[in-house]
Amino acid sequence: MLLLSSGASEIPPAQADLDEAVLRVCDDLCAQLQADAEGVTKRVTVTVTGAATEDDALVAARQIARDSLVKTALFGSDPNWGRVLAAVGMAPITLDPDRISVSFNGAAVCVHGVGAPGAREVDLSDADIDITVDLGVGDGQARIRTTDLSHAYVEENSAYSS
Repeated sequence: MLLLSSGASEIPPAQADLDEAVLRVCDDLCAQLQADAEGVTKRVTVTVTGAATEDDALVAARQIARDSLVKTALFGSDPNWGRVLAAVGMAPITLDPDRISVSFNGAAVCVHGVGAPGAREVDLSDADIDITVDLGVGDGQARIRTTDLSHAYVEENSAYSS
């Protein structure tokens, strides 16, 4: 990607406006890359809030986004919040299991470490899924994009030797 600002318009943008515009373009490009990835059926956004620090939020979000069991549950449209908690529990962060809440596409599936009523009925059949985890221990937050892990991905990547 090349970002060019020649100044030919002679209209200097406000730095905040330029920052926001570049972020929107990068976010859109990221979503396009996700959609074009091998074997992808779901595009997933993982947001962690309420972390002790921003670094903790980023570590937790990455742990969830990289977890194979979370990714396969999402492929199966399974709102398995236990897999999300298991992934978070592996992260080296400040954590209180009695404060964690998880939602899929805005529907609470776990509140303060306990399964929410109707958690199994949350519909994850759409191509876009939002996972939000509130750690409840601070103000740190982070967002990560990932994808599911499908049969097609496994088949495509096991069909050749490198």
